[in-house]
Amino acid sequence: MDYAALHQKYQERSISGRYLTLNHIEPLLSRCQTTVVGQSILGKPIYQLLLGNGKTKIFMWSQMHGNESTTTKALFDFVNFLHSDTPESQTLLNSFTFCLLPMVNPDGAAAYTRENANGVDLNRDAQNLTQPESVVLRQVFETFQPHYAYNLHDQRTIFGAGESGHPATVSFLAPAFNENRDMNETRIKAIDVIVAMNSCLQKVIPNQVGRFDDGFNLNCIGDTFQSLNVPTILFEAGHFQNDYEREQTRKFIFMALLSGINYLNENDVVSNKIDDYLKIPQNKVVFYDFVYKNVKINYDGNEKIVNFAAQYKEVLKDNKVGFEARIAQIDHLENYFGHVTVNARGEAYQDNESGFPNIEQKANFSLGKNIKIVNGLINN
Repeated sequence: MDYAALHQKYQERSISGRYLTLNHIEPLLSRCQTTVVGQSILGKPIYQLLLGNGKTKIFMWSQMHGNESTTTKALFDFVNFLHSDTPESQTLLNSFTFCLLPMVNPDGAAAYTRENANGVDLNRDAQNLTQPESVVLRQVFETFQPHYAYNLHDQRTIFGAGESGHPATVSFLAPAFNENRDMNETRIKAIDVIVAMNSCLQKVIPNQVGRFDDGFNLNCIGDTFQSLNVPTILFEAGHFQNDYEREQTRKFIFMALLSGINYLNENDVVSNKIDDYLKIPQNKVVFYDFVYKNVKINYDGNEKIVNFAAQYKEVLKDNKVGFEARIAQIDHLENYFGHVTVNARGEAYQDNESGFPNIEQKANFSLGKNIKIVNGLINN
């Protein structure tokens, strides 16, 4: 199956970019069997979509962190495929029943924040269930009684797939179910699906798939569901080269979803692929958005050559997410990479402020007479 071609055909083009709210997705919901299963702190509806009538039940939820929208876009691409009335889509609809919560945290989505309107991280509320959004998620889980659970998120641009210098464009995790991070049949079922998805993605983004840290925290929803004996998979949509709007990454999430579900449809998941899973490089914090090397700076009349880094901050303004590059680190960059790297070759740093880079300062400066940096990028 040509997953990339399918995404090109069925991508939902009415939604794009990083800022995705209920206003963007509500026009799409009429195509599905949709139910309002609860409300957010601010009274916004939380929608449930049901598709298919098969015996294997898969529960998927996205945007429990409001500013993590890539997987929501991929979910609607996936829904379009299921509605395509092709033999392939009918096979899946006859084999599976899908329950989707495409936007668990609509208040956070509107404000473009990780937390809900009470400032609570819903992915740390799986036990106490102090927030209405957390209660809704748990109630749907218990009512639907899934055979598999897909926990869909975004991750920051700082992550690499190991220390190879490749970004972690997509990362997966079969969460631990106990403090010892033991393996049992439930966790191994999740691992087998991850290995299948990784095999698919290696063909299109080789060396850019990571394995998220499996430190156990029962307050996290994935760890909780795994501990309740439901194979649970964490998806983390990360950075692809020059793709800050995450339009390429949404394609890779779609490909992962479809390839993993096809694997479930075609195989009795009874194998043990732990070794293949552990070969997926672990996520490492090894990237900045920009690294500037061999820059001459002058501190109180003393010249020295330094390296420094800048990182984008995402800022919501006029219903659009902008990216503001700010200085994040000076020197101590031996084990870090830049999504963009500029070699100043000894040219002198100049700006309109202090004359040398300071943490949190906007990345607007010059390197010698010929290199002008505006918002992190060369702009000559």
